[in-house]
Amino acid sequence: MVKKTFNEKLNDSKDMPKMVVVSDEKSIERYGGKNMIIASPLDYNRIMSEIPEGRVITITEIRKYLAEKYDADFTCPLTAGIFISLAAQASHERSNDKISYWRTLKKDGELNSKYPGGVEYQKQMLEKEGHTFITRGRKNIKYYVENYKDKLYNL
Repeated sequence: MVKKTFNEKLNDSKDMPKMVVVSDEKSIERYGGKNMIIASPLDYNRIMSEIPEGRVITITEIRKYLAEKYDADFTCPLTAGIFISLAAQASHERSNDKISYWRTLKKDGELNSKYPGGVEYQKQMLEKEGHTFITRGRKNIKYYVENYKDKLYNL
């Protein structure tokens, strides 16, 4: 069996976007409703490709946007993280039509260690665009874009 490339996975939307009705009470309470959208990997890739230099976006903002777009209560948090990493890996794999995936941050402005090149590459690319960072933790140090809310891109 031949392993698919990241770009093949990115472009394989199967039956997505797909609305799922959640019945778990804890999930309904946590996310504020029953209707969960599983957006396609290309949805995430498109949004990530729109973020201009000097601006950033978080997974949280992308998920809110997609929930509104598809008239859902919330977007699947698990597939959101997977598909954002997939879009970054697929871009890294291509020789052209790359996206500036480093502008997409985790919750609270945290840098994403799962991107190609890890946190160091993301940090380097964001520094070139004028961003500064704060760190949290002693052993497991995490990097965050300083004042990231002031630099959010509005979808």
